[in-house]
Formats: sequence, C-alpha cells, structure tokens
Amino acid sequence: MKGNPVAQFIRWAWGQLTSMRTALALLFLLALAAIPGSMIPQNSVSPISVIDFKNEHPTLDKVLEPLGMYHVYTSAGFSAVYLLLFASLIGCILPRVAKYFRALRQPPPKLPARIERLPESATGTVAGAVEPALDGAEAFLKAKRYRIRRTAEGISAERGYLREAGNLVFHTSLVVVLLGLAWSNLFGFHGTAVVVEGRGFSNVITQYDDFTSGTLVDTDELEQFSIDVNSFTAEFEMGEVQRGAARRFDAQVTVTDSAGERDALITVNKPVTTAGGSQVNLLGHGYAPSFTVRDGNGDVAFSGPVVFLPQDGNFASVGVIKVPDARPQRLAFEAFFYPTAVLDEQGPHSVFPDALNPEVYLNAWVGDPQEESGVPESVYSLNTTGLRQVEGDEGEPLRAALAVGGGMTLPDGLGSITFDGWQRWVKLQVSQTPGNLLTLISIAVGVAGLSVSLTVRPRRLFVRITDQMATVGGLDRTDAASGLEDEVAGLLAATTGDRPGPDGPGGNEESTRDAV
Repeated sequence: MKGNPVAQFIRWAWGQLTSMRTALALLFLLALAAIPGSMIPQNSVSPISVIDFKNEHPTLDKVLEPLGMYHVYTSAGFSAVYLLLFASLIGCILPRVAKYFRALRQPPPKLPARIERLPESATGTVAGAVEPALDGAEAFLKAKRYRIRRTAEGISAERGYLREAGNLVFHTSLVVVLLGLAWSNLFGFHGTAVVVEGRGFSNVITQYDDFTSGTLVDTDELEQFSIDVNSFTAEFEMGEVQRGAARRFDAQVTVTDSAGERDALITVNKPVTTAGGSQVNLLGHGYAPSFTVRDGNGDVAFSGPVVFLPQDGNFASVGVIKVPDARPQRLAFEAFFYPTAVLDEQGPHSVFPDALNPEVYLNAWVGDPQEESGVPESVYSLNTTGLRQVEGDEGEPLRAALAVGGGMTLPDGLGSITFDGWQRWVKLQVSQTPGNLLTLISIAVGVAGLSVSLTVRPRRLFVRITDQMATVGGLDRTDAASGLEDEVAGLLAATTGDRPGPDGPGGNEESTRDAV
C-alpha cells in the first residue's frame, strides 16, 4: 500500500488540504470571490436590479453573463471554495484537538539538562534541606496556577494550556459559522411585497413581488400568517437645517398567525417576528395615487390606488395606470406624481418629500382591445406596442396636470380619468434565516476564543537543587511576553527562602540571561 502512487497522492493531497496555510488561503479566496457579488446585482437578491443593470451596461453584460457574475454565491466555483474551506478547517482542527487532549493528560516536560542556558535563569544557595525548599517552590508555582511535575532533584512547571484551547475554539467556531450559513441558505428564504395602506399581505408565494428560497424550502408549506397594513406614518424635517430629512417611519399593522391576532408596530430596524419565526422588516415606502378611469362607454373601467416608484429624495415618483378592460378601446396612462409640486423654469418637480401640494402630471395612450397572453408584465412600466398616444387639439401629445379631485376628459369620447387622492405604500421583506442564531453565537464564541488565545501566555519554569545550590530558569513560548524575569526571581526566592528586595531577589543569588 505504501508503494501505491495513488494512495501516496491522496495522502499528500489531504495533507496539503488540511494544512493551516491552505485554510488561510481558502479563506482569502472566499472573501475575494464574494467581492463581485457585493458589487454586481445578484439574481438571488433582486432579479429586477439585474435586468436594469443589463439594460444600462449592455457591453459589460456580454462579459459578466458568461462568467456567471449574476449568481456568484450559487456558482460552482464559490461553492467549491466554500466546501474546500469547510473540509480544510475540519481536517486542521480534529488532529489538533486530539493532540491537545493528549497534552492535557501528560505532565509538564522533564527538567532540562542545562537550566542556566534558558532565556532567563538565576541561581541561589539553599540553606536548609532540599524537600522544604522544593515545597516552597511548589507552593509558589501552584499559587501562579502552574501544573507541576516534581521529582527528587527538582520541579518542572507549565501553564498557558488555555491558549491552544482558545485557538481550537476559534477555529471550531469558524466551522460552525459555515454550518449556520449553509443552514440558512438551504432552509431559509426571503421575499418582498409592496402593500398599500389599508390592504394586507398573506404569506403565500403568489403574493410576493420577488422571492428567493433555499433548495430545501417547500414553498407550498410556508408559514401561514397575514399582515394588514392599517396605516403608515412618515415625518420629515421641516426646518431649514436638514430640511426634508427623514425623522419617522412607522407602520401600524395587524398580524394574524398561529398565535392569534395582534397589533404591532414596524419601524426601521425594528421588525416583527411571527409565531413561526418569520421576520417582517420595513424596507421602503412611497406614494400610491388613487384614480378612477371611465371608458368610452361611460363605465368605470378602473378605480383604486396605483403604486408609484420614487425617483429622488423629494419622492418625485413615476407610475403607470393600465386599463386593459376599457371599451371600446383600452386605455393606459403614464404619470408623474409630485408630493410638493412646483412648476418653474425647470419644469414640474417636487421640492419636499411630504405631500404638501400633491399633483399628478400624465399623458394618455389608447389602443384596440387585446387578448390576455398570460405573459407577465411589469406593473411599473408601459409596453406601448399596439398603443398610440392620445393627441390634443393641435396634434401634440395630450398632457394634463391634476390636483387632488381634478380630472381630464379624453377627446373623441375615449373616456376620462380623475385623480381621487393618494395613499402610502410600504415595502415589506419577509425572511426566515434559521441558522442566524447559530451563526451569531458561533461568532461570539469565536471572538471569546480568539481573545483567550491572544491574552494567555504559555510559560515554563524549572527549578533544580544540587549540592545546596538552586538553579531556576524559565522560558516563554510566545513572543512579546513580559514578566518572566520577575517570576524566575520570585521562584528562586520561594525556593531559597529569601524575600525579594525592591530591585529583585536577595543578594545570595546570581542572575544570568544567556540565550539558548
């Protein structure tokens, strides 16, 4: 078997994989591989952002798409580095744990042949018998929490075993962190939904605007709960300093889950957690102007709020009112909503994010009725295929500015639209990350282990008594340690029975610092 080249290669490869140098290299590669995922939109996080990015950067997209840069965290390369790091850490830790427990069972090392050649050493004369002198040395060392190995000629002592324990705890916590992340990725999910004031959301897959789940999540078995958004309050700074800055975002909701029905408040960084562990966060908000559209037959073809997307800090928003059921021709409107509208040489715009003077600017499109194709369309953009823009008296595109309660009648008996008012909408994120608690605890334990590893200083002390002469020495097993000289002096004083003076031990010993 020893001569088998395949077996030799496997042993060599496993040795390379489980070395600490390889683990550190893989950890660096994992961090490096995560950089594109933090800079480029990811399909697993926001598919809409990916589509927008592709439209804005068509040339760059030709390079990024073949490289799989839109799904970095689920790519084969990232997964390979992740799994190799996992295996490397386990391969590093298990042998070290076994070695550590063997070291705990073993006594401190034997007395060295030449104690005086240790980094710090001192000698002194023992006036009395050897045993009482060794008793004094042993009492000193035990008070300093050293482990003792005593023989007839002297004592070996060692402390600092917790340093390696801290190292092992830190590296084990890294493995558990990886397990926690894998747990969340496999069994967790997150999705977002836009909900208008006065309406609700149920935790079923069809109610999400976007949804991403782990491979082992059964979307038919999601936790059963619903949230009604009763009201949403947004307050902004009215003063001259930081005018328009956000001051308060509160969503008053009613949660209905397996624990019953209860009222709750969702604010920024203060989510609501359901009975089944789903976390509901408030991600964003905006305006949903309400419209009533009558078609050419005089029937109400559409009535209700429409979600508009904010475009700037003053919440100038854009939206589309689609009326496919209007007859004899279908209608559509492109609209701009300005919460605090001002019309000047810059054109219409909003000068404040709150709705102090709301107005809607819109234009109209008309086309023949169209059968439902079943192909999903964005509710935030208008596909003008098969539509033509409604023109005014002079052949220009028909445009109108509407205040609350205002309306516009379309020419040629096409219908009319009325701006009834506005409401606010909120964007809720629902998520379950079952491994988060495990990951958090592991990080805390890992930091504690690392702190122990950095603060505990392994040290060895030795004392030998020969012909009434005590030789004491010590060495630190880490760099940048201090206090060794004082401990050697204290051990010598405890062995010889002398009391240390202000500048060190008494005058019956000689101190040397001969480096090994």
